[in-house]
Amino acid sequence: MTKKQRALLCVEALKKEYPDAICSLNYKNDFQLLVATRLSAQCTDARVNIVTPALFEKYPTVEAFAEADVADVEEIIRSCGFYRTKAKDIIGMAQKILSDFGGMVPDNIEDLTSLPGVGRKTANLICGDIFGKPAVVADTHLIRISNLLGLVETKDPFKVETALRNLLPPEESNDFCHRCVLHGRAVCVARRPACEKCCMADFCKSAKNKATSHN
Repeated sequence: MTKKQRALLCVEALKKEYPDAICSLNYKNDFQLLVATRLSAQCTDARVNIVTPALFEKYPTVEAFAEADVADVEEIIRSCGFYRTKAKDIIGMAQKILSDFGGMVPDNIEDLTSLPGVGRKTANLICGDIFGKPAVVADTHLIRISNLLGLVETKDPFKVETALRNLLPPEESNDFCHRCVLHGRAVCVARRPACEKCCMADFCKSAKNKATSHN
């Protein structure tokens, strides 16, 4: 079986298992998703979703964030960790969007990654979820699961992104990433993957190796 064939089987199996492939961060517009994603670094989405309602109520627009007092933003987001850097980045993002992009969140990876604190993972999420473009969000779940499946043999996020862009149908890539996050939380848990419950066990390289070693 080629990697491409295996990738297609994975897409279909996950689609069946998790029909709703949605981002677990709560947001109402593109800039809110950008902010929430920045806050989610080294923090759970659940925690971010507790913090953002008060933040977005106080700063409802890009303009409001651009003029925000950094100490106030730090206080609101403190429980997300790394709050000083994150507050500085969020205000810096808003200022740059206003000065360089006419107040509109950019729709491509190159421009998005020019914003403070925005890497390829965040840029891909925005391109996929907001602008409906083919995207590969190489987060820890996707990297781990695609290695276990035998789709990639690297932990490097950029290499994983590039490899999966070549293996996955473009119209499926973004949802595949969301489903891998759901699967990583529910079944393919980092310390103890529940291979016996996995919808991809029949063609997962790691599950097959595990089964062979137990025989």
